Amino acid sequence: MENNKSYFGEVGHAVKTLAVGMKTTLREYFTAKSTEQYPENRKTTLHVAKRHRGRLVFKRNEDGSYKCTACTLCEKSCPNGTIKIVSEMVTDEATGKKKRMLRDYQYDLGDCMFCQLCTNACNFDAIEFTNDFENAVFDRGQLVLHLDKEVYQGGSLPNLIDGGAPLEIGKFNTKTK
Repeated sequence: MENNKSYFGEVGHAVKTLAVGMKTTLREYFTAKSTEQYPENRKTTLHVAKRHRGRLVFKRNEDGSYKCTACTLCEKSCPNGTIKIVSEMVTDEATGKKKRMLRDYQYDLGDCMFCQLCTNACNFDAIEFTNDFENAVFDRGQLVLHLDKEVYQGGSLPNLIDGGAPLEIGKFNTKTK
């Protein structure tokens, strides 16, 4: 079908559409705005889900040693080469058997896709993702972590590993302007 509207009918339709748009704009302009107060109040109100994947850390035994056996399954399962493992074969003096020894576990947080394929591939339950998300740095070189040399003590926020502040449905840390 052809458009049988006249020139003035089209102009009237355009003015009506413009009026509807301006009404919406003015209604939103005069409603109260709320602003999330971050990072000032993040220690008291920020809630992060426990299953959020923020960064990779080594799991440690009770004596502080790591569980990693340098089997390189996590390195092989990583789709973009985020994990690089350096190991060497050493002979155990007590048993005389050769054993693989971890020399360096390099994890590039800046390249990680947080897909969790590495933790799924680990047969020894040696690595896990924590919900620590504050990893902003000015130099990308600082995002390359050596997990075997660091002992992760938790994030910069209190109770972050447990989810941070308790989740309160319907209540936000906001300031109305």
